[in-house]
Amino acid sequence: MANDSFRKGLDGLDAGPATSAPEAPGAPPPAGELPPHASVEALRREFGEAVLRHELVAGDEHIVYLPRDRNTEILRWLKDDPSQRYDFLQDLTAVDYGNGMFLQVVYQMWSLEHKRQLRVKVELPMQELEIESVYYLWRAADWMEREVFDMFGIVFDGHPDLRRILMPYNYAEGHPLRKDFPLRGRFSRAEQTRRSLSMKTEDHYSPAELELARRLGQELPNVSADGGSGVPNQGLMPGIGGSGGTT
Repeated sequence: MANDSFRKGLDGLDAGPATSAPEAPGAPPPAGELPPHASVEALRREFGEAVLRHELVAGDEHIVYLPRDRNTEILRWLKDDPSQRYDFLQDLTAVDYGNGMFLQVVYQMWSLEHKRQLRVKVELPMQELEIESVYYLWRAADWMEREVFDMFGIVFDGHPDLRRILMPYNYAEGHPLRKDFPLRGRFSRAEQTRRSLSMKTEDHYSPAELELARRLGQELPNVSADGGSGVPNQGLMPGIGGSGGTT
């Protein structure tokens, strides 16, 4: 009985979740309906209709929705304006609610000077997962944008080094944190095993890393060799993110 229930629970996993019915867009709530927030009120005065929505969650977490084409302009104002000074980018991530319509890019910011926090969201249609990078506003966005690119497939225009950061460089199964990503992956177990066993040393590095190694005259380590220890050598080339696996 338990095995039958378990098998039934696995049915349909490879197909992913079904698409939800689209939701009607809600009108932006009037400012007076929510507790005041100095930055939200200032944004409404400065940018007017560019503030698409204002929400409150968890009692005191204020969220502002912005249009993609004005996102960087408004974030720059929030960072540089003396009355705002959101100089600390606490987090940059994305959310997929699984409705098949859009993904949300999320910026969690804190003003060290004014002791104030604000969350900004931008909704991207599934067919246009592209937004301007904020790397040159907050350098902390570097690896955060790479992680969102890797896990969700959102492209950040202007990022100086946009490539996968968690999954292998040549990972071909898609973006694991998307709701349409099957729990078992897109390939069969046999195909996943075949690809893993057929990987070459070069597959562990990006083209930029390989070119740098060539210019430096460095030989690639044999990542499948155990060096007699019984443990595969997973070290990186010296000077490219690691010590080369030896000391």
